[in-house]
Amino acid sequence: MPANKRLQVILEQLRKGTITVEDAKREIDFLRIEAVGEIANLDVGRFLRCGVPEVVFAEGKEAGQLADIALALAGTSGRCLVSRISRAQYTFLADRATAAGLEIICHEPARMAVLSRGVPVEPSGGVVGIITAGTSDIRVAEEARVVACEMGCRVCTAYDVGAAGIHRLFPAIRKCFDAHVFVVAAGREGTLPAVVAGLVDRPVIGVPVSTGYGYMGQGQAALASMLPSCSVLAVVNIDAGFTAGAFAAQIANMAVVQ
Repeated sequence: MPANKRLQVILEQLRKGTITVEDAKREIDFLRIEAVGEIANLDVGRFLRCGVPEVVFAEGKEAGQLADIALALAGTSGRCLVSRISRAQYTFLADRATAAGLEIICHEPARMAVLSRGVPVEPSGGVVGIITAGTSDIRVAEEARVVACEMGCRVCTAYDVGAAGIHRLFPAIRKCFDAHVFVVAAGREGTLPAVVAGLVDRPVIGVPVSTGYGYMGQGQAALASMLPSCSVLAVVNIDAGFTAGAFAAQIANMAVVQ
């Protein structure tokens, strides 16, 4: 991949003494945009800038395009997350990644793949608890889990503890009691996040899931239930596991900053 032209300018200014080392560092951290042909611009500095990794969204991309983008990102930053990947896309990408000497891991329930040079993520000390109302919500919860893990967090999960059998919830909360933040995924009427938020003294992020049918099905009723909750609750979009996981990891990682 050719060198970033703006980076060359910054380094030349630093060499001439027209900017300070701190100015150069700030420019570089906020810059880091790399082109992949004419099809994509990679924000490889996002993790440095925001603490959130750049993620390649697989839906709507041809397998060849997806592989070009993912391999370029993994080659530049050392890791690459691919979300909402199909089996056919994964098979093609895995062949390309192996040929390039990269490690690739498939997280099938989350519909995600992670490419890397084999170097593990450095633990941050942050802890994220993830709870689902039902087993149908696990696919979204797993997307949140993979993202939080990639941001250095330890993740505690408790699945299928919905409000229809409220006695199942209390062991789940005890299991994840050391979490700095909770992600709670629920479909149908979306009751569980508000219940959890009324029981714990940690931030809770509600994730409406597109399970359910009939009137306001496909996550709409869950979203409408979570938004006006009287419990203190943050809510992301329907099926937005990535957003919930990244937001939770940011909170958890801030909690352990000395």
